[in-house]
Amino acid sequence: MPTIADFKAVSLAGKPIDLAEYQGKVVLVVNTASQCGFTPQYAGLEALYQQYHAKGLEILGFPCNQFGKQEPGNASQIGAFCQKNYGVSFPMFERIDVNGHATIPLYQWLKKEAKGIFGQPIRWNFTKFLIGRDGKVIRRYASWTKPEKMAADIEKLLG
Repeated sequence: MPTIADFKAVSLAGKPIDLAEYQGKVVLVVNTASQCGFTPQYAGLEALYQQYHAKGLEILGFPCNQFGKQEPGNASQIGAFCQKNYGVSFPMFERIDVNGHATIPLYQWLKKEAKGIFGQPIRWNFTKFLIGRDGKVIRRYASWTKPEKMAADIEKLLG
């Protein structure tokens, strides 16, 4: 059975990243966008990262332009926006597709493991997947779930 360690992604800086480096961590994977009504969740995500990173939490942000074309920028624009407006320090990856024929393997796996209320497709920006230290998907959260509402689940997994 696959775990997050079986996947690779490309950082916002264009560097290939083996997600096995997050083995043994609690990981929150989020598809993000800079021009969305949920964009202020970057602040909550960064707050979670600051509070729990030293205890083993990683947050992985994956910009996506599939919903309302709300992430139109290139990698440097996305990175600058996240840093300037929200002080994002958690890892950000290249813009991806989370639905359709170009869906990256990581998101194919995430959607299979945690189908969500309406089935597999991601419905909007800021859908979140919580992964345990064993690398397996624990839970999927809808876009409207604010990051602070996930704190108790994260604390439980961190031990």
